[in-house]
Amino acid sequence: MCYVMTKSFTLTFCTPFILMGARYYYSRKVILNYLDCALHTDMADIEAYYMKPTGSCFWVAVLQGQVVGIVAAQGREDDNTVELRRMSVDSRFRGKGIAKALGRRVLEFAMLNNYSAVVLGTTAVKMAAHKLYESLGFRRVGETEDYTLPGMTRSPLERLFFQIRYSRYRLQLHEE
Repeated sequence: MCYVMTKSFTLTFCTPFILMGARYYYSRKVILNYLDCALHTDMADIEAYYMKPTGSCFWVAVLQGQVVGIVAAQGREDDNTVELRRMSVDSRFRGKGIAKALGRRVLEFAMLNNYSAVVLGTTAVKMAAHKLYESLGFRRVGETEDYTLPGMTRSPLERLFFQIRYSRYRLQLHEE
């Protein structure tokens, strides 16, 4: 198709590489902006965001003196829920039950603090993350296509080369 339009073998050959390069560039740009945004908000002051407020907490999983995972719980008084946030496990330690243990810790925290539900949102593209949440009892309650990550500028090129789905989950602990 490209050759028919351009009559150029060079352009026809180079177009896929140009498109892959653009996708890589914009995906990397969006992800780095997202990480920068996180590192300048709640992750810049974990104590203020998760340890001092009543109904919130932050856990670190340590294995043989090495940090291998984290998770946060942030209470939301307006709807008596706690949000599971920032769950992450070092890729070298995945598949060892660490994420499940961290998730259970948040569920225990929510029950001890009489929250009615635990909610979370994820952009995880790996099915293992979704299976983990479902194995903990969460049910998917919604999805947003073409989600805008914090830190995105939503330029036309970002929109063209970086699209992501955002899934929302909920685990009802008890009725209010």
